[in-house]
Amino acid sequence: MPRLLLLVLAMSAGCTPTPSPDASGNATEVPREAFGTLPDGTAVHVYTLTNANGVTVRVSDYGGLVLSILAPDRDGTLADITLGYDRLDGYLADNAYFGALVGRYANRIAEGRFTLDGETHQLATNGGPNHLHGGTKGWDKVVWEAQPFVREGASGVTLRHTSPDGDEGYPGRVEAVVTYTLTDEDALELDHRATTTEATPLSLTHHSYFNLTGTAASPGPAATILDHRLTINADAFTPVGPTLIPTGEIRPVAGTSFDFREPHAVGDRIERDNEQLEIASGYDHNFVLNPQREAMDGVLRFAARLADPASGRVVEVRTTEPGLQVYSGNFLGGTVGKGGARYVRRSGIAMETQHFPDSPNQPAFPSATLRPGETYRSRTVYTFRTDGA
Repeated sequence: MPRLLLLVLAMSAGCTPTPSPDASGNATEVPREAFGTLPDGTAVHVYTLTNANGVTVRVSDYGGLVLSILAPDRDGTLADITLGYDRLDGYLADNAYFGALVGRYANRIAEGRFTLDGETHQLATNGGPNHLHGGTKGWDKVVWEAQPFVREGASGVTLRHTSPDGDEGYPGRVEAVVTYTLTDEDALELDHRATTTEATPLSLTHHSYFNLTGTAASPGPAATILDHRLTINADAFTPVGPTLIPTGEIRPVAGTSFDFREPHAVGDRIERDNEQLEIASGYDHNFVLNPQREAMDGVLRFAARLADPASGRVVEVRTTEPGLQVYSGNFLGGTVGKGGARYVRRSGIAMETQHFPDSPNQPAFPSATLRPGETYRSRTVYTFRTDGA
């Protein structure tokens, strides 16, 4: 059959054919495949990024979702290290934000209300009494315009979305561009850029749940992350009140269960008698990254390191953001996900780089306001490594 006819048939089926490698063995295109349709008939696609070492990241134009990350253990065996679903239907019903691109504002805003330049704005309240992760229909629930690319030593996909004035109650029309790049250095780079027509709060994040054992896509209960060893580059954290809104205090971690300046197993102190751990049923807190800064300066710095002693898999996080929200999967309740895996309590951990929660109502926190004529820029890099036995 002629090659042109094969190409036409593949495109009519909703996918692009797997590209042939060039002489060096690198892909010359990013494969695209269908991932179902929304109730309104909008088609959803998946883009597969693969580097020279076999690390693979699958990204959807629906919600900017990272559907899976295949990374090697110390013996070179690849396995999926993120929680999620095999089908689009799972993500449409999901309320855990598996793999999501979160916006306009990551985390919580108290009572969904803030005052900016003398005007009070009421947002959707979808997290108890508070606004959570962008509202009822945040950026994780829209189809982004996607443009894949390949360059030397890397491949990726650039996503674009226009959030209209008044979206979920936010002022201003925001033009957002988010680029995912997988490099041959085993790094997944996330670059965010946005502009606005009116002053508005903005804080974007990535919400993958990591489980480095590689059992997160296997039938039966997934292993917990309690034995994963976590390091966080933070001398302080922001304690929360009963509805997980920060109190405004910046509290030193020294001498507390929140001191991860040296590696500790996630489960070492998670059940201690501690008011903050009781409020959140574990870790669900913002860590103030070192060095503390009033605003982003565009400089990447080390944020965290997560390591699984059993498999040897490691994820290192660097970011330009001032905060890192660590959520230890406290409310995962047995959802059935990829490959029949059952995501039990604490079978995944999220490391969300972002501005501090409720910053629009906390004048002492770094400002999260984007104004006309400014460009929001944020960069986070997840690097996948292995430790020896």
